[in-house]
Formats: sequence, C-alpha cells, structure tokens
Amino acid sequence: MRRFTQVDVFTRELTRGNAVAVVHDAEGLDDDALRAFARWTQLSETTFLLAPTPDGAAAGADYRVRILTPGRELPFAGHPTLGSARAWLEAGGVPQREGAVVQECGAGLVTVRTTTDGDDDGLLAFEAPPLVRSGPLDPADLLAAATAVGVRAEDVLDAAWVDNGPGWVALLLDGADAVLAARTSGAGGDDGPSDVGLVGLHPGGGPGGAAVEVRAFVREDGAWWEDPVTGSLNAGLGQWLTSGEAAVRLPERYTASQGTALGRSGRVHVAREGERVWVGGQTVVGVSGTVAL
Repeated sequence: MRRFTQVDVFTRELTRGNAVAVVHDAEGLDDDALRAFARWTQLSETTFLLAPTPDGAAAGADYRVRILTPGRELPFAGHPTLGSARAWLEAGGVPQREGAVVQECGAGLVTVRTTTDGDDDGLLAFEAPPLVRSGPLDPADLLAAATAVGVRAEDVLDAAWVDNGPGWVALLLDGADAVLAARTSGAGGDDGPSDVGLVGLHPGGGPGGAAVEVRAFVREDGAWWEDPVTGSLNAGLGQWLTSGEAAVRLPERYTASQGTALGRSGRVHVAREGERVWVGGQTVVGVSGTVAL
C-alpha cells in the first residue's frame, strides 16, 4: 500500500478546478504499472513522487516527480506540479529552502514557492520553465490548429509556439466570447500541433477580475479533449503575453479564467518579475488515503 492524495488545483472550492492524482513513495513501480494506474484514474494527469536523482539532490531538489496522462508521459505540466507540491507538503515534506519547494522532473528543476499571508495565503506558484519552442506558427500549422478547435484561421489575431514541454501553441482570439464559442469535433488527425491553447481578453474584466479567458485542447490517441485548467499552457501564455511579442500586451500581473466551458471556475495567477514568470493558484486536498500499488 502506498500513500495517495488527490488535489484540486487552481481553485479554493473542491470540484471547481483541475484534479491531479498523486502517488507517494513510488519507488519500485515499473513503467507498465505507472501507465496502467494513470489510465485507471482517468484524470488529465497522475503523478508519482520519488526520491531525487543524485544530481537533482545535489542541486537542491526536494523530490522527483513523473507526470503521466492516460496516454503519455510529460516532461513538465503545471497543475500536476502545484498539486504534487501540495500533496508532498501535506504528507509532512520539509523543503530544504524556506518558503520554496524544488521539484525535479523531466524538464529539470522547477521551483514552487509558497505564500502564507494576505489574500494569497496558501497560494502555490511555480516558476515557468524556459520555452523549448517559441516564435510564430507557419501557415500550415496555424490552419491545422485552428481547424482542430473549430476556429477560422482568419479570426486568429496572433499565434505562436509557447511550448514548455507538452507541445503548446497559442491562438489569440478577439475576446473571451470567441474563446468560449470554440468547438472541437473530438476526432483528430495526425497533422499539425497536438496541444492547442486559446486565449481572449475579457473587456472590462471577467469573472473574479480575470483579464483573459483560456481554453486548452489536447490531441491524444487520435481524439481531442479539453483540459479544465492548465498550468503549463498559462505559463507559456504568460511568457508570451507579457513580453511585448504578442499582438496584445498584458500587465505584469494578471489573472486568467479557465474551465468555464466545462463548468469549472479555475483561476490562474500570473506574475512577471523581470525575466521570470510565476504561475500560481490555490489548491484543495480532496482525497487522502492509500492505494494498492
């Protein structure tokens, strides 16, 4: 039996964010066992906590995490990072650095800082990892991405790669209503990007003071599905939209709303500090116990 925690991320209210399943002390589990359990949970991601590698430990990592979807393993993902940090802390983990947890994952070391006062009490925020691919989309990729999510290519105000591991491209649309109106047929071919994010401004401010509405669509095993609230996408969007490289420029601190189309109310807090971008949210522990793995 291994300790198990399920955490709802980017919300203060259980069931309104994006849940991640966390298996603690996952040493000894082979890849087949990890894949089978990730398929069984049927969550967008399941994580497995391990001791850091020797190199990771020497660099200050508190733990190592493997992040799996039902169909693949990811080098990095945002809401699993925050959910795993919350689960590790909840289980009695003590960080080497006060006020920050250092996670080792396929993308390297990721710092997660904690806030313990003010309106952000309990908020966890990770430092966005460097983009592995950036810059504009070529016309073929733009057409494929827009078509996949039911958007006309000519209605895209701007588009860019914002890939920090999963493979994200971002399509900037003319407002939050256009983002919420997007639809995918569910079926997906093999052409074009496999992870498509949509973003549009909320004129005058949206729910909870949100500056933008975000949606995330992922192609996996030949079909498209929508992720409720997505840290990695918001990290890439934050780097793009606060840099001056996009058609619009957001302030250095803003809040994104995501999950509206799925009946969720995720809130993602983005803050640029110099060259660093931090992506944060509240977390709620929904399930604690053990799992027979």
